[in-house]
Amino acid sequence: MKTEKNTRIDFPKTAALILDELCRMGEVDESQMKVALLKCSKWQALGMPPHEIVSKCELSHKITEKAIDQNYMMNWLSRRTGIDIAEIDPLKIKVEEVTSVMSLAFAKRNGIIAIDVNKFGIVIAMSWPNESAWKASLEQVVNKPIRLVLATPEQIRRYQQEFYNLSFSVKGAKQEHLQRSDVHNFEQLIELGGRGDVDANDKHVVRIVDWLLQYAFEQRASDIHIEPRRDFGYVRFRIDGMLHPVQEFSAAVTSAVIARLKILGRMDVAEKRKPLDGRIKTKIQEGKEVELRLSTLPTAFGEKMVARIFDPDVVLMGFSQLGLTQKDEATWNQFIRQPNGIVLVTGPTGSGKTTTLYTTLKLLANSSVNVCTIEDPIEMVEGAFNQVQVQKETGVEFASGVRALLRQDPDIIMIGEIRDKETADMAIQAALTGHLVLSTLHTNDAPTAVSRLLELGVQAFLINATLNGVMAQRLVRTLCPHCKQKVPANPNECDIFKFHLNIDLPQELYEPVGCKICRQTGFLGRAGIYEIMPFGKELSKAVSQNQPLEELKRIAQAQDMTTLTMAGLHKVLQGETNLQELMRVVGIITTDLDEISE
Repeated sequence: MKTEKNTRIDFPKTAALILDELCRMGEVDESQMKVALLKCSKWQALGMPPHEIVSKCELSHKITEKAIDQNYMMNWLSRRTGIDIAEIDPLKIKVEEVTSVMSLAFAKRNGIIAIDVNKFGIVIAMSWPNESAWKASLEQVVNKPIRLVLATPEQIRRYQQEFYNLSFSVKGAKQEHLQRSDVHNFEQLIELGGRGDVDANDKHVVRIVDWLLQYAFEQRASDIHIEPRRDFGYVRFRIDGMLHPVQEFSAAVTSAVIARLKILGRMDVAEKRKPLDGRIKTKIQEGKEVELRLSTLPTAFGEKMVARIFDPDVVLMGFSQLGLTQKDEATWNQFIRQPNGIVLVTGPTGSGKTTTLYTTLKLLANSSVNVCTIEDPIEMVEGAFNQVQVQKETGVEFASGVRALLRQDPDIIMIGEIRDKETADMAIQAALTGHLVLSTLHTNDAPTAVSRLLELGVQAFLINATLNGVMAQRLVRTLCPHCKQKVPANPNECDIFKFHLNIDLPQELYEPVGCKICRQTGFLGRAGIYEIMPFGKELSKAVSQNQPLEELKRIAQAQDMTTLTMAGLHKVLQGETNLQELMRVVGIITTDLDEISE
């Protein structure tokens, strides 16, 4: 990376001089420049850097006709000064470290912010190359070398505000903890949890939680993990299926943040010895309502909390938006349009089963049918159907809940999960008495769902009489459409495509690159891959004959079932994901059914 030693000082340092150079270089015409000069005075009065002023003049390139916006001007400035552009990623920044380098007043006065502190020195992002007034003095104070990078003025202003506000709140909460520790005697500390915990309603804690939630929504996180350790607590976000470290708090602040979320979720703050569940409904900056499902778990160092974030718009999505092909959607519709029977969705936790079921129920629910669910817990509250929460304390469990629902004249029943024989028997009984039953199982693929039902003690003839079909699913990260690029295909992967899809390896495949939109990961969002198995006569016969699981898989594939691997490979060919991501999700892709191929 280039350093400030490469900085050239012979570059235009006012908006008027920048416009003049753009005109001389043929990037804007003279008439554009004259109009822009009249606009400059308004922005100059606000103290904006010269290149930001130019970017606001609504200019377009004379030849390409592309807008001369902030990105264009940042690239121009980088070329003219030799200083690299940095994309500030808050997920990779230790806020308390970078805010300790300088005061907020100093940072604002010079339009700078520290973004990394390491053993080699300090990286400081600046909105305009004008370091002569502050760099030497700051290096003396911090006693470390400083490396300079460029960042957009909007990023500098935004993160100055966010980082220092968070830092002030954390320091304030720590101070509150110290004060409480000083005034409480030993017996009082024991009552407070042993550490003189910070008040969950303290204004500093409130600000930290508000920032945490807003930041999670902004980063498209699906889960917030708050994990206590011996001396510290860690916050991680799950984004596109992968966990990312976000922040580190002291043990007392971590405890206070969890307590604050428990208060918002109407949970018992004093109960820390057993798992608890709660939910929060809040709004993001755009005004859209978002639900969070809270879950706590006692660990060796205190309560751990996971907040799962649900976007209500998800249930408004169609099957094609979830990733189903036209063939898959047609098959799935055949399952769910039956007047009775059982339809199962399988997969591990976090594979999108609930989203699929809610989308299905939303499609089926209308004024002429009674749709009821029994869930543990209710993932998303939806007004289109009747939802029942499992409550073991009052005797409402899956089996007893289904028994009660059958007396409520239902047409369609959704059971959150079939976990035991009693629940499976109730689902079978509901299907036999003319109801359509949708539920989930934790199995790796669709054929294994049949084996799982047999293991639970369901008799083969009852499975044959009621099972409409099974769908297994996974979620794979999709390649960022803004930066993905084609690369020559690896010849070593030829056998994979030949075995699973019976096609030759294409010459080129898409691979991730990384850009500021996808935070340099190369992936943006997730899509489902599906394995849909209709339960026809051949499978029914095999179940009656107590055939092994491998035979069930062979029959299902012989009946044109698309496996998870095959579905994923189709997405690889379409440029939606890559082979490495597919292997991460479904496992090592090998010719795992060699016996079948023989």
